[in-house]
Amino acid sequence: MIVGVQPLAGFDKLLHYKVPETLLAFVRSGSLVRIPIVNRLHLGLVMEINATSDCPPAKLKLISGILHEFPALTPDLLALARWMHAYYAARMESVLEAMIPGAVRDGARLKTDKYLSLAHAPTADEMTALGKKAPQQARLCEFLHQQFRPVKKSLALSRLDLTGAVVSALLKRGWVREVLRPVERIAYADNWTGGEIVAGLPPKLNDEQATVVKSVGDSLTRGKFAVHLLHGVTGSGKTEVYLRAVEQVLKSGGSAIYLVPEVALTPQTVARLRGRFEAAGHKTVVWHSHLGEGERLDGWTALASGQARVVVGARSAVFAPVKDLRMIVVDEEHEPAYKQDETPRYHGRDVAVYRAKLAGAVCLLGSATPSLESFANVRSGKYQLDLLTKRVDDKKLPDIHVVDMRIEIMRQRGLVTLSRLLVDHMHRRFERKEQIILFINRRGYSSSMQCRKCGHVEQCPHCSVSMTYHRSDETLKCHLCGHARGAPAVCPACAAPDIRWRGMGTQRVEEAVRRVLPRARLERMDADTMSKKHLFRQILGDFRAGKIDILIGTQMIGKGLDFPNVTLVGLVDADMSMHVPDFRANERTFQLLVQVAGRAGRGDRSGEVVVQTFTPQADAIQFARHADFNGFAEGELMMRKKFNYPPYRHLIHHIFRGKNPEKIKFFAEHWVKQVELKLGSVVEIRGPTPAPIEKVKDEYRYQIWYFCAQATKIVPELVKLQSEVKWPDDVMQVLDVDPMSLV
Repeated sequence: MIVGVQPLAGFDKLLHYKVPETLLAFVRSGSLVRIPIVNRLHLGLVMEINATSDCPPAKLKLISGILHEFPALTPDLLALARWMHAYYAARMESVLEAMIPGAVRDGARLKTDKYLSLAHAPTADEMTALGKKAPQQARLCEFLHQQFRPVKKSLALSRLDLTGAVVSALLKRGWVREVLRPVERIAYADNWTGGEIVAGLPPKLNDEQATVVKSVGDSLTRGKFAVHLLHGVTGSGKTEVYLRAVEQVLKSGGSAIYLVPEVALTPQTVARLRGRFEAAGHKTVVWHSHLGEGERLDGWTALASGQARVVVGARSAVFAPVKDLRMIVVDEEHEPAYKQDETPRYHGRDVAVYRAKLAGAVCLLGSATPSLESFANVRSGKYQLDLLTKRVDDKKLPDIHVVDMRIEIMRQRGLVTLSRLLVDHMHRRFERKEQIILFINRRGYSSSMQCRKCGHVEQCPHCSVSMTYHRSDETLKCHLCGHARGAPAVCPACAAPDIRWRGMGTQRVEEAVRRVLPRARLERMDADTMSKKHLFRQILGDFRAGKIDILIGTQMIGKGLDFPNVTLVGLVDADMSMHVPDFRANERTFQLLVQVAGRAGRGDRSGEVVVQTFTPQADAIQFARHADFNGFAEGELMMRKKFNYPPYRHLIHHIFRGKNPEKIKFFAEHWVKQVELKLGSVVEIRGPTPAPIEKVKDEYRYQIWYFCAQATKIVPELVKLQSEVKWPDDVMQVLDVDPMSLV
């Protein structure tokens, strides 16, 4: 048999090999194999079985070995890899490496432990004789005889203070049996819930939930591809709908994938899924980038072997090798976190929809603030819309107060971090022993340091951005390249002592809160504080348990989390996401406001939200204030249609980067001429222009934008043209299809 193998060895070309007789029963599509290339063995993935080759069979080399008993990729994942390779202009090797965990590619094996049990039940006379000749062996035999099941060898030896020689002697006698058992490293094995009580019985559905469950259930029963968009207000019980749908899938013998946008949401979701399904015998695997290699390997093995049929995790969980996939849930489908910012630059939501299509499964997208792309697909009839318009138990949506910070600055005669209204509400809620969340989407103390005399701003020497001031260690840090240095005491340009911070971040908010509520127990959650593997789980658990009064953080606490005792949410700077050069800025601001506001009032007590802004009249803020998604979407889609922006056309971002800015500019301009000649009639080209952040990590960047009706037709042509144009080694380029950020 001849197979086509994609090498994972640094080049994009399918190679053909013969399968030796000894491996014929094991090699299948999606198998990881060892293949000879020149004089070395390399890793490869079988893409084609019974392939045809131009090379005579006699000259083909043999596959050297197979890594795993199960294929690394299922048939639908192989088809998905081919689609991603073409659609996202990504090298096949990079796509396969994104799909298959490193430990699996390395051929790692499951961890095992040795267990002991009695193979021969000695008589009383035999035990007496053994006790006289070898008392230590007799002690071990007596110990094993008292056990109901095999005992871990290391445990038995340590408890009896024996050596391995004792076991070896009994193995030779044939009195003891030693077996290897796999030791599964289960992520969140302690079912750590952070104090969350997971109900044994599912809650009763309200009428709206029951209608949605029936709608999704009907699609599952039909067994055909379908996409449902569940638009439900915050706290409306979307999670319970997801759980009921997954429950139906498991009862029918199928498998389900459950995606969340942030790792911070995973523990809470894992607790709910395990609490619901594992009691019924359905194992739940956790899958995301923060896991250890052993945890990922064991989870992958459980899924690939069919031992587990539910997987929950961040965007990479969409590649889980589940058998008989029937459903993919994409919670908070609007989140930009689903977009990968490294090659392959895929969007987890869109990949989920396409994988569901390949598997004939149902894809359930859910959000309180659906993306305009998904909303447009509902309008065009591609997706089915399901609605949840009220919170469970008829809980009231929080009251939203908008504070005009222009007036606040005049009242307090200077720059203000916390408005009087927010401080008053914080005092009131704290005295009632209720909890508070403060949100600002920037870490550090302030966004920059500037001299008030000459205007000098401290910038990163490697990137064209200002450095962020971190007061905790008196340093300036670049959040793009990681460069750090001590904060200056005087201006480096004019030596004036009047160099001060500008703007604000989580550290400055924390300092302000400590001044106004010195008795409150605070915690800060951002990329600076979440350095340890399970620290976010610990903090969220302490917050749920009432050990923390006020939680201050960035986007990782702004969505999806459910804390019943949170009654006040403060959005410290609502303008931060609005005034950026990106056509999605208004949409992101609206989503952020609604999602952050949704963290308040989810328990028995009503909630309030204080939004601080310098532009209170902005559409995004006013529509969010009234939780009016339809009104916002109508106006925003009208604007998008006027300028023919997505979702009305596809957008492709092309970045050129290198050390020499003149060279980069020259080749970008040369490239645009080639594209205009070949594709000018079917694509609108804008650029080349310097990127908004012109330099990152000592590389200069120029960008080009392509607007087109169908990316599937344009991307292959751009890739083909790339291969025809000669490029110098020091000019690098990246195509990003359907980018989520224009900065």
